[in-house]
Amino acid sequence: MEFRMDKGCWKHTLTLLVVLVGACAEASLSWHMDDFIKAVKQVEDGDPGSEPVAVLKRLRRAAGLNDAFIQHFLSDADSGGPGMDAGLSAYIRKAVQHTVTEDAREEGVVLTSDGTTVALAPLLLGIEAGLLSRSERRGVRGLYQLTLAKDLALPSSPSSPLTKFLGPDGCWDNVTSPQVFTLLDSPSLLTNAQLNGGMDGVVLGMDARSRRPLKLSSLLTEYYCHQLDSRGLDAAPRLISRRRRENFRGLVSPPVLTRQVVKSAELQRRLTGRSKMDVKQRKELVAVVKEGMKEFVHKYIDCPPIIPRCMWGAKPYRGTPTNLSLPLSFLYIHHTVTPSQPCLTHEQCSADMRSMQRFHQEDRGWDDIGYSFVAGSDGYIYEGRGWQWQGAHTLGHNSIGYGVSFIGNYMASLPSQHSMGLVRDQLASCAVGGGRLIANYKVQGHRQVVNTLCPGDAFYNEIKGWDHFWTGDPV
Repeated sequence: MEFRMDKGCWKHTLTLLVVLVGACAEASLSWHMDDFIKAVKQVEDGDPGSEPVAVLKRLRRAAGLNDAFIQHFLSDADSGGPGMDAGLSAYIRKAVQHTVTEDAREEGVVLTSDGTTVALAPLLLGIEAGLLSRSERRGVRGLYQLTLAKDLALPSSPSSPLTKFLGPDGCWDNVTSPQVFTLLDSPSLLTNAQLNGGMDGVVLGMDARSRRPLKLSSLLTEYYCHQLDSRGLDAAPRLISRRRRENFRGLVSPPVLTRQVVKSAELQRRLTGRSKMDVKQRKELVAVVKEGMKEFVHKYIDCPPIIPRCMWGAKPYRGTPTNLSLPLSFLYIHHTVTPSQPCLTHEQCSADMRSMQRFHQEDRGWDDIGYSFVAGSDGYIYEGRGWQWQGAHTLGHNSIGYGVSFIGNYMASLPSQHSMGLVRDQLASCAVGGGRLIANYKVQGHRQVVNTLCPGDAFYNEIKGWDHFWTGDPV
């Protein structure tokens, strides 16, 4: 018997196949930067030889990033260019369009290999702005507005101060195949992921202006997927995501960013047909932005990046934590001994944190991991008991100081210079600026107040040269 299918049936079948293939393609990719880069490669392969700017334009079209504010600086994304597979287009749209749902789920963000989360929209807009401005000598047109300033301008009014809209961070349901990212606190207009994406957009946008990457996927891979060797960040390239805050700090001054936020607010008023601000309104706006910028600088430029407990897989605190009475007076320095080797990846550092917490809770019978914070050699500080909870790190002194440990054994060698700088220069300064340590705080090694070899002979000799090191009698 010969089987025949009429044209209507064929069309229906083909449509169904396209939908099924698209759905499978979307389901097979997670919200991890590695998977997003795979999607970018598919876009590049669909138009061989296309320039990164053309690829970015196609991504922007698929994601619907084409409002009047964006078109003021970039070209219309809907003009020209080949089409895109339905499943791939759906994945890109969901990956790039940023939103926070009523149940505090943040979408339009991806997890990176270093353990941080990045909003893709400001990242891609910043890179495109940089590529379009390669020949300009006066900077990258629209770079700050497209990456950070527009969003920073949203809450900038006397009735809604900027400081209420910074953060929070969040946690993924699964770090291997992330699907759901939930904020740790009340949703805000400016989450950590948006700020990470904005800073990366500025850094890569400025870099794209001075060099011409052959492929967008290669640029993203170099930045987000670099593997550290045994020397950690001390020998790492400058342009990698682990150096996000230090690179951003070197490129942007707070006064410049403040001016760009105000300009963005004025531009949005003009594009939406609202009247120009009068002198009083503008003065009030500038005052609010300047005040809010202080908080932005403190949290995202001065402070080091801190990996929250949920991102390293912490078990719950056992019992009821004791809150510290702030500000504290001491910073106690430790080494872990076990694990004995520095950790160089988010995966390894997280495993080390879980191992220490398990030892402290199961073998020693403590309520939680003892340290306040732990420094890895991967470029990050890991939250232990944190800023508010009393630790179990320095017997008899836990109520008056924070305990910070460095992963590794430092009897005969030192932690990386970068990890020491994170604690000595940034974590301590962050604590003082946040009212958690007094300005004239004292640094001591664990061995100065407890009978122990911690933090190791070599490391102890090193911290003797730190500012705030105190040789006085134990309290």
